[in-house]
Order: sequence, then C-alpha cells, then structure tokens
Amino acid sequence: MKFMDVPSYTYLKLKMLGPGGVITVGTTFQCAYECEVECCNHDAAIVASKELTAIRKEVTKEAPDPKRSTRSFEPAKGSKEVLIHLGSPKGKVVRIGTTLSSK
Repeated sequence: MKFMDVPSYTYLKLKMLGPGGVITVGTTFQCAYECEVECCNHDAAIVASKELTAIRKEVTKEAPDPKRSTRSFEPAKGSKEVLIHLGSPKGKVVRIGTTLSSK
C-alpha cells in the first residue's frame, strides 16, 4: 500500500487520502516538543555508541598482550637496594630511588 501525505508543520497536522476521504492526524505542541526531545536523545545515543565502538577498536589495537611474557625486569636508573630488616635471615630487600629529596 502506498501513502501520499501532506504535512503541515505550522498546524502540526498530517493529511492523507484514505478510502473514505481525507484522513487528518493532529497533535499538540507539547507532544511535538516531547517527540523532538526524544528524537534528539536517541540521535545522541547513536552517535555516542558509534564513538564508543571506534574507541574500543583503537584501545584493542593498543592494548598489550597479557599472554606475552617479557621475563625480564630491569630496575629503574637511579635506584638502590636497601635491606628491609637487618636481622632477616632471607635478606629481603626493597629498591628505592636515589634521586628522591630528603623531605
């Protein structure tokens, strides 16, 4: 079925030819405003969804592979090992930066 209609934005009416004559569909300004706001919110959600999809693609490209093992850890330059407890039999140490201020 094919419809030919004539919208009147000034009077918020839609007229179309029906089997028994002209069909007129009308609304109020409040209803038209609510529909416009809902449409804008829907559009904003679609745009945000597309942006989120693009961001996810970029993040997955940049994300490191958790299965890849580097197996090497080199301490930062300007750090030294300090014993945590002098009486500790296992000699546990911690690395601290040598470039830190005395404060």
